Amino acid sequence: MTNMKEVEFKKPSYDEWQEASIKALKGKPFESLFTKTIEGITLEPLYTTESLMAKVDGKLEEQVSTIRAMQVDSAFTVAQAAYGDSIEEFIAQTEDSFERGNQYVTVGKVKFEWNENALKQLAALLEKHPFVINVVDPAVVDVFKYVENKDISGFIISKEEQTILDFPNVRKLNAYIQDAHYQGANAVQELAIALAKASELANNMEFAEFEKQFFVSFAIDTKFFMEIAKIRAFRVLWKAFAKAYGVENPQPVKIFAETSLRSFSKLDVYVNLLRAGNEAFSAVLGGADVVTVHPHDVLTKPTNQSIRIARNVSLVIKEESHITQVLDPAGGSYYVESLTHELVKKAWAKFVEIEEAGGYSAYAESGKLQKELDEMMARRINDVERRKTVLVGTNNFANANEEVPSESFYEVNRIAKPFEELRQQFKQSPVHVAILTYGILKNIKPRTDFVKGIFATAGITAEVTDPFTDIEKAKEWLSNTTADYVVFSATDDDTKEVIPALLASKPGHILLDAAGKFDEDWEEQGLNGFVFAGQNIIEKLQGIQDTLKEVQR
Repeated sequence: MTNMKEVEFKKPSYDEWQEASIKALKGKPFESLFTKTIEGITLEPLYTTESLMAKVDGKLEEQVSTIRAMQVDSAFTVAQAAYGDSIEEFIAQTEDSFERGNQYVTVGKVKFEWNENALKQLAALLEKHPFVINVVDPAVVDVFKYVENKDISGFIISKEEQTILDFPNVRKLNAYIQDAHYQGANAVQELAIALAKASELANNMEFAEFEKQFFVSFAIDTKFFMEIAKIRAFRVLWKAFAKAYGVENPQPVKIFAETSLRSFSKLDVYVNLLRAGNEAFSAVLGGADVVTVHPHDVLTKPTNQSIRIARNVSLVIKEESHITQVLDPAGGSYYVESLTHELVKKAWAKFVEIEEAGGYSAYAESGKLQKELDEMMARRINDVERRKTVLVGTNNFANANEEVPSESFYEVNRIAKPFEELRQQFKQSPVHVAILTYGILKNIKPRTDFVKGIFATAGITAEVTDPFTDIEKAKEWLSNTTADYVVFSATDDDTKEVIPALLASKPGHILLDAAGKFDEDWEEQGLNGFVFAGQNIIEKLQGIQDTLKEVQR
């Protein structure tokens, strides 16, 4: 009997794998396995040693060693924000969090004013613990007037340059990328903007002094591997950036990462917890030094429980995954290394373009940057509205009975907003929607469920008929229904047979659509349109509402 341990399997070549893949695709082109990202990077179906080495020009070892040399250590620190309604509650929450795994006083969005009393209490806290201050309210920076200990340490995350003196261990020069991120920036643009902002800061002082005070702050989105590569790429870019200033061995750059709210939704908020976990894990795998995880309900109002859960996301990664025992845990992955290299190449080229235009400020003032960001955000919104990008619980797998919370605590530019607004519109102007099914249930159920799901995104529970098998009975139902809008759901063949008959006797006040995409001229016969995969859901449903208003005048 053959000893299985001694059996060797032949390693197939890429060409052999490609040939087998083409057979498995059953007529679909091999190119369908490739995906183009919003950064303009083509994701391949298979990465090999040979393809990776060719892409990085044989410099894989140099890329990996640079990333590891530019990282302080494998561990990250937890910076969990507090959200008290008063300064006293904020202080109490923060003090309690230090006993439960938090490592930084983290100041962000709060509901109280930073008056003298609040600033003095915060100052006392900063003298005891390291801190991260996100300058949402510029008044919070006045806290340093009340700090006596000049050896305090921390980070100030701000859109504007902060000129705080006499605190040598406070990093106050930062490339603040969140603004661009929430305006739609992709990973290449974020990296290029970070370098361009760093360049403006470095030009005003000696590089040695600059690097002591500089750090970069990224928002980490849900594209798991791309975000890992983004953080790793910045370390490679940092080395190249320092070299351009004549510094061969710069200090490792500090990277602050917070979970992005760009994909957060007010609908099905517990899905935000999954998004935050995904984002936090990619931040840590990428090598972020300081990580903030936002609570899943931060858009409306965080609770003690949601803050605790957010903190525990970081702690589970830190204490249970063991990845902090490894420096650059993603290093060596063919996929991640390939993405890292692509980002480095594209981001450096974009950075050079910005510099040649006069630097970050000149590029921004020219309007070109804003135009590029607007285009990116429009693409992101369009992808969500067409379900090319899925937001679970929002544009797909939605709960039709859920209402959009009216509370607003922390608001940013988010891709879920069009669907939240759509629900509000249909709540104010309800529409009675019905799905007229025809044929054998098992043949039409997937199409019917698809249509139901489309209307669930607007908070509409569609009435669904039992399947008809007789055209006359279907016509009779359509003549007697109280629905404002009806979608006919059947197989393609049945749709082509039944729709003309329904249109011939359809009451004038009812809008009728067909599920699926057809080339027939039914719209000339009175059909309103079609419901199909890939169409813009927002435009379709708003169009239905607008047409009904015209019909019912």
